[in-house]
Amino acid sequence: MNGTTTSAETGATTDPGETATSALALDRASVGYGEKVVLDEVSLTFAKGRFTAVVGPNGCGKSTMLRALARTLPVREGRVLLDGRPLAEHRSRAIARRLALLPQEPVVPDGITVRGLVDRGRHPYRSALRRRLPGDAEAVETAMRATGVDRVSETLVTGLSGGQRQRAWIAMVLAQQTEHVLLDEPTSFLDIAHQIDVLHLCQDMRADGRTVVAVLHDLNQAARYADEIVVLHEGRVRAQGAPHEVIDEALLREVFGLEAEIARDPQSGTPLIVPRRRSREGDRV
Repeated sequence: MNGTTTSAETGATTDPGETATSALALDRASVGYGEKVVLDEVSLTFAKGRFTAVVGPNGCGKSTMLRALARTLPVREGRVLLDGRPLAEHRSRAIARRLALLPQEPVVPDGITVRGLVDRGRHPYRSALRRRLPGDAEAVETAMRATGVDRVSETLVTGLSGGQRQRAWIAMVLAQQTEHVLLDEPTSFLDIAHQIDVLHLCQDMRADGRTVVAVLHDLNQAARYADEIVVLHEGRVRAQGAPHEVIDEALLREVFGLEAEIARDPQSGTPLIVPRRRSREGDRV
């Protein structure tokens, strides 16, 4: 297997306090629903200021991992760590000021405009009375300009196109001004141009010093735009590392059931997956 050998494979516990670049981590974390275990003793560290793409087959635990990292789903065993300290020891408001999660299908509040939605990103900084702070307006305007939704700021979110709506949600995340951003399939249901826009936004957030963790389905996009790739398979980490370290023919065959050749993207030099044929009956290539 190519890529960095993870502690999930060796059984060693990762202590994110060991290095200055460690920030958000899972330490032997097991997570599930009911009696079903979805993530099984996963140890994984996400370094500060990196864009990490999480990939894997449907049902392998990608969304579950993000929910555990954001403390919206409790771990059964093990720990989620933020700067070496268990996330459970942090207050909810403190977490909301440091970590933002955008789920795959967020629910749009009734009758809310783009500006109103983006303004919700400022809620963790306000008192129970929800009084606006001096820096709120600037944070909202900056986030809307960065995502290109400032031109539709007074439009109802329900009246936006799919691409505009996704950018509005990301603007809300930007307005939250957290160090860590978790995005669950942010490119789903978007046309190719808007997918690339979202991936560029992820790179922009990384360039601003944020840690970005995004679940992606398109392996070629993950390889081209992310700094690192984490591959989940059957509830465990199969590989983690730079795209050229992780993506190879054996991994594609084992994890995705795909026979493919690995070429090089002529512009970025990153791995480019070229499917050959169906590997298993009924599998798409």
